Amino acid sequence: MLGLLLRVAALVSGGKDSALALHRALRESHEVDFLVAMIPQREDSWMFHYPNIHLVDMFAEASGIPLVKGHTVGIKEEEVEDLQLVLAKLDVEGVVSGAIASQYQKHRISKVCRNLGLQSITPLWKEDPLRLLQELIDQQIKAMITGVYAHGFNESWLGRYITPNTISALLQLNHKYQISIVGEGGEYETLVLDAPFFKKKIAIIETKKIWENQSGWLQIEKAQLYTRNKNTVAN
Repeated sequence: MLGLLLRVAALVSGGKDSALALHRALRESHEVDFLVAMIPQREDSWMFHYPNIHLVDMFAEASGIPLVKGHTVGIKEEEVEDLQLVLAKLDVEGVVSGAIASQYQKHRISKVCRNLGLQSITPLWKEDPLRLLQELIDQQIKAMITGVYAHGFNESWLGRYITPNTISALLQLNHKYQISIVGEGGEYETLVLDAPFFKKKIAIIETKKIWENQSGWLQIEKAQLYTRNKNTVAN
């Protein structure tokens, strides 16, 4: 249980962790009034997701929840202040985030919440990584790997979905290279294309692989929203 039911804002990036945390918050009947996305101007942001962050608008439209975007240069600590400025303008009681094991992320979001008198809600905190990945599959959250940044990954991982076979391969990389199988150390990034709370689904139309120095990301150049269970473009 997540505790008392609250009016909340959910921090989202379009990736699997924030999507799963949002799904749990909705399932626990919190009133999610806003999605909040921080848009960093640099790839090496300490706090916020960068690859394909432009698709967070589509993620929000698919969810049917109003999106509030903030921009940040992405400088360490300053970007936390930028987040606080955005959240301070919202009439909510709590903030949902997808932190799993990162003390850096959780500590700073909790500090922002304390400063604003809000409750920090972290539905995934310290849960078993393997169970979280399995939950994505069980709950039919369709997550695509869009960036890889650690030993053991290669270009073939870009565009791969989280499936039982993918989980097995991640476990093998964990055994060999000690990576986090949920990518909590920044080993990989994802994009969610469908979820139980989506009213529409995202379809990828055109992509471009960017690969250098043993790492890279899948640049989504064109995507469209479709109505669920139909091959028609959503308005």
